[in-house]
Amino acid sequence: MASITLANDEQTVSEVKKVGEHSTSVRMGGARMRELTPAQRRAVMFAQQQVLRARAAKKAKDERQAALARMWQEEDAETTRPRSIVHKREVVGGEVKEASLREAIGHVLRELRTRDHKTLREVSEKAGVSLGYLSEVERGQKEASSELLASISEALGLTTSQMLRLVADYLDSVEV
Repeated sequence: MASITLANDEQTVSEVKKVGEHSTSVRMGGARMRELTPAQRRAVMFAQQQVLRARAAKKAKDERQAALARMWQEEDAETTRPRSIVHKREVVGGEVKEASLREAIGHVLRELRTRDHKTLREVSEKAGVSLGYLSEVERGQKEASSELLASISEALGLTTSQMLRLVADYLDSVEV
């Protein structure tokens, strides 16, 4: 006769012992509960494995979150240092091409989103915009309607007027 001891939080599947092939009793805290059939033994083992997998997944998720938090802290430390303004001027055929309004809006939206550590998916879902379209707006490839800009601004926690002021400030800094 063999016994299976239910795994505590610290135990692993490898610590669960199966001896023999006939009915097995389950011991919890040393007290005999009842005899288990082979199917019940398999179910107990499966449940214990699922618990271990869930713990491993939670540990991996916590490690990813900690790595993201460290990355964001480093990024925030870099943004507090004074940086020179990136000018979006290009020389095309001997004349200076300045940033378009579409590109400026996209730049500001991306800066706002990344500053708040939000993903494209989070903002697109909250704003009710497809992820691909929001990405194209941020890259300055698509021109968004005023209603769309309002919903994106709201998803980023700003009013449309605040977002447009930031765009105007950005354009002023580029045109200097």
